[in-house]
Amino acid sequence: MSGSDTAPFLSQADDTDDGPVPGTPGLPGSLGNSKSEDPEVPDGEGLQRITGLSAGRSALIVAVLCYINLLNYMDRFTVAGVLPDIEQFFDIGDSSSGLIQTVFISSYMVLAPVFGYLGDRYNRKYLMCGGIAFWSLVTLGSSFIPRERFWLLLLTRGLVGVGEASYSTIAPTLIADLFVADQRSRMLSVFYFAIPVGSGLGYIAGSKVKDVAGDWHWALRVTPGLGVVAVLLLFLVVREPPRGAVERHSDSPPLSPTSWWADLRALARNPSFILSSLGFTAVAFVTGSLALWAPAFLLRSRVVLGETPPCLPGDSCSSSDSLIFGLITCLTGVLGVGLGVEISRRLRRSNPRADPLVCAAGLLGSAPFLFLSLACARGSIVATYIFIFIGETLLSMNWAIVADILLYVVIPTRRSTAEAFQIVLSHLLGDAGSPYLIGLISDRLRRSWPPSFLSEFRALQFSLMLCAFVGALGGAAFLGTAIFIEGDRRRAQLHVQGLLREAGPTDDRIVVPQRGRSTRVPVSSVLI
Repeated sequence: MSGSDTAPFLSQADDTDDGPVPGTPGLPGSLGNSKSEDPEVPDGEGLQRITGLSAGRSALIVAVLCYINLLNYMDRFTVAGVLPDIEQFFDIGDSSSGLIQTVFISSYMVLAPVFGYLGDRYNRKYLMCGGIAFWSLVTLGSSFIPRERFWLLLLTRGLVGVGEASYSTIAPTLIADLFVADQRSRMLSVFYFAIPVGSGLGYIAGSKVKDVAGDWHWALRVTPGLGVVAVLLLFLVVREPPRGAVERHSDSPPLSPTSWWADLRALARNPSFILSSLGFTAVAFVTGSLALWAPAFLLRSRVVLGETPPCLPGDSCSSSDSLIFGLITCLTGVLGVGLGVEISRRLRRSNPRADPLVCAAGLLGSAPFLFLSLACARGSIVATYIFIFIGETLLSMNWAIVADILLYVVIPTRRSTAEAFQIVLSHLLGDAGSPYLIGLISDRLRRSWPPSFLSEFRALQFSLMLCAFVGALGGAAFLGTAIFIEGDRRRAQLHVQGLLREAGPTDDRIVVPQRGRSTRVPVSSVLI
């Protein structure tokens, strides 16, 4: 049987024997027209003719999507920038603080498959408009919650996941339908620059707005206004391109959506997608933990070193570490994403497995530097910042490359579902639970020691060391991806070009070669 739906999950590396037999047009050794194995890449005029959009309009659409992606991550990490103040205002401990991020990620994770299904079948522009408008209203409402209603803050942070799920599962598929090959990689790198930059701006905006207004609540009122601008830009600028048209041959029929269960079966049997998603899960675990706890850890380190006074009830907590960590996150994100894409692009010319290998190198390289940043925190805050800088740069090399891997090993009519599945997996095993887990371990360790500022520091230090171990596991998953990447990419290309047919679960036909051409006949008609 042909197609990724029938390939076993751990099939032989790059085994494409289930594809078309020799004689199929477009394959090496064909008895028909000889074409390259890779699809022809359309030029600028070709893209404009296929999508109906000029190069300038397509670039403007990417800019709008990038702005909204930046805004999403800015809002997500504004809370982390004022976390000590939130702990003091609601009188909560580390485990309850970790729940703020865990509830949001859990909601985001549950809703992602819903929007993935809708995004593969309905107008993506209007889905994003509705989701972001709802997110803006809920975020604004969360800034007016009284101190005795901490549960209501958790509820509103959970509802924020609606907007992020509606956007994160859909936006990359729009870029995939506007560009191909190296153009797509470059545009994805621009899009994913917004993740670390937006995260860093969240820390900076949260800490500085709090300092200016004298109240942390105002930090949560910045992004809703910018969200209104985002909805207007989406509605006025973005247009819906045809799904998968830029990757098809002109004479191949358009792809039709399959059932949701068929999509899930195909994705579960795509080893490159599964393994790269597991690798990305490790990235999400580490970044989720650092995003929430790094500023608090750095503040406790300074307290232990005697460089800053402790955060006592009734006092405003120091925000300098949130500001510095935000700047580091912005800079390392730009460096890491750009470095990862450029290294991968150059290595791809000589090694088709370059993408997962670069991801593996980034994760495996970041693990020891993150460990050293924690180990050195009691001796030198400067050394801690240097190791964090190197570790986050290596960690950021993965963002755009993982998205590109998904887009070229999954066919266009399944990409939103694949994005949603990856979001569910990476958050379920990654940053949905990692902030709460780190806080829980910290609280348990702290209870076993005499109460002191040193105990608070050491408890959080030891719990964060789990991130280095998880990062190493993620690097191993990307090494596994490199084994299967060539075969899965080729199968997806052939499917889009109409040269590979998927067999459904009830298909009882087999391929019998006849004079250099393949013919499907019922199993019952073949004598064995």
